[in-house]
Amino acid sequence: MRAFDYRRADDVPGAVALLDADPDARYLGGGTNLVDLMRTGVERPARLVDIRRLPLDRIEPTDDGGLRIGATVTNSDLAAHPEVRRRYPALTEAVLAGASGQLRNMATVGGNLLQRTRCGYFADVTKPCNKRLPGSGCPAVEGEHHNHAVLGATEHCVAVHPSDMGVALAAFDAVVSYRTADGPGESAFADFYLPVGDTPHRETVLPQGALVTGITLPPVPSAARSRYRKVRERASYAFAIGSVAAALDVSNGVVREARLALGAVASRPWRAHAAERVLNGAPASADYFAAAADAELAAARPLPGNAYKVTLMRNLMVAVLSELAEEAAR
Repeated sequence: MRAFDYRRADDVPGAVALLDADPDARYLGGGTNLVDLMRTGVERPARLVDIRRLPLDRIEPTDDGGLRIGATVTNSDLAAHPEVRRRYPALTEAVLAGASGQLRNMATVGGNLLQRTRCGYFADVTKPCNKRLPGSGCPAVEGEHHNHAVLGATEHCVAVHPSDMGVALAAFDAVVSYRTADGPGESAFADFYLPVGDTPHRETVLPQGALVTGITLPPVPSAARSRYRKVRERASYAFAIGSVAAALDVSNGVVREARLALGAVASRPWRAHAAERVLNGAPASADYFAAAADAELAAARPLPGNAYKVTLMRNLMVAVLSELAEEAAR
């Protein structure tokens, strides 16, 4: 591990100033991803700026009825918050589906958004990887890719984003707030992650040195009836091979609003707009749920070793939507 400087930030402007003065510095929250990457040599920061003591650890209501979640709120505190559990249950379920209890106690909301892919080629500094070393290639295309992307990928990168939490945030139209040396900024979650294109090393719209300060959830009435379901290769402490965050508002057997986002299928949490268009105003039936899944997955371009994901995601979407529709009919 490379020797590095360590600084503890006392306030948000001070944290931003420390990083602005050194482009080779990194913010340190819970460290559950960054420290691992430092051990393997993927990340080699010259300075760590500890932000855990910044006043960004609260969950508060917004004036319009939403929630603002500070960037240093731990995943455990987010999942346990009564208003999150009541108004956005899929978010609670998504957080609890990620990692172990010990890691959730350390991991922060801001860090969860910025965690890096778990692609084995990215984590191995002896292998080429366009995300780690632009222009070096993507060996996963011809190599091991059973848990890689089926949507939105290119020949330059087929890795998936590992966040569970981000899938629920995508379904609920969250907004990410950040701070730079020039002042505050924000990004709609739909725009926060950049398309892969030919620059997979550029992952978000955050300017250089930006500090994520929080996430705002707008009021989403349909989110009160929502679910997050995750398929993984073992029952606990494993990244998804496919996941769905869904909210369904049904009246008299007709879908008034559907919200769907998919995980472990793309380089970012994937909002299923095509599926939503099929569902909104349609009967809440298994046939329409299947048609919605087919509409979304029509754009899938799997590799030989991960074509199973298309069938898996279709079945998972239908199952989650059917469960929500049955609940609404009771």
